[in-house]
Amino acid sequence: MTSAQTAVSARSSSARQPWRGIMVATALPLRDDGSVDYDAYAAHVRWLIDNGCDGVVPNGSLGEYQTLTGEERAQVVRVAVEAAGDGARVMPGVAAYGSAESRRWAEQAAEAGCGSVLLLPPNAYRADEAAVRAHYAEVAQAGVPVVAYNNPIDTKVDLTPPLLAELHRDGSIVAVKEFSGDVRRAYEIAELAPELDLLIGADDVLLELALAGAVGWIAGYPNALPTACATLYHAALAGDLETALPLYKSLHPLLRWDSKTEFVQAIKLSMDIAGRPGGPVRPPRAALVGDQEAAVRAATEKALAEGLR
Repeated sequence: MTSAQTAVSARSSSARQPWRGIMVATALPLRDDGSVDYDAYAAHVRWLIDNGCDGVVPNGSLGEYQTLTGEERAQVVRVAVEAAGDGARVMPGVAAYGSAESRRWAEQAAEAGCGSVLLLPPNAYRADEAAVRAHYAEVAQAGVPVVAYNNPIDTKVDLTPPLLAELHRDGSIVAVKEFSGDVRRAYEIAELAPELDLLIGADDVLLELALAGAVGWIAGYPNALPTACATLYHAALAGDLETALPLYKSLHPLLRWDSKTEFVQAIKLSMDIAGRPGGPVRPPRAALVGDQEAAVRAATEKALAEGLR
């Protein structure tokens, strides 16, 4: 199957299971005064979909959801749904300190017509397995498909393959965004929960997880370079290493920033350089300076000079 045929097949599958395909964890354009530029955000969502992405994930960490007011967070979802033209294309992040609040955000997403939601495990403390299962079961009651987000680096709660299998058997999750960086887990997840969809959760392991059977990518760097990233994703999914490997090597100096603490600032800076509405970040984050700023700028300018868009 060619990369183009795989892309068509993937889009058909995404229509049935809207969490599949390239779901961009959208950066949120902010004005210089720190307010949300909803018009720029709507235009950015439309641009991503027009340039080969399947949908968007608002209110994730890249969208700085932790710094948003409740009204801002709700409005971001409404704007994303309207701009996407189809709520199934929208997978809001519904993470919160309490399960009840996460469920309320999931209910808001369902009311807005979203096709799925993305949920971290409890992150107010290092929850045990029973608490994790209760958390996901509570949010699943909102009635919208739940994609688990495994980020043990930040949450200190690890959704191991056996625990993911339990959550899937519970009927609480349909997929997992795997961000641990351990690509070996893909094979254990497939063995323990073969019906659980594996989604690439970190840009810098895209090729490895695509070859291991991932059916989607919750992506960061398509915010700046969607067409190149879509080409890479579909080639990787098709096993077309002749196309994928050189492109992966070219993009990797940028993709690896998705796994760094400063990923929000890095991706927004790349967006600015590429002519997209990145803009400032909200405190306590601060703009990149010095060697970090220079590294992101150089890698972005190199990609653009190579014709990657």
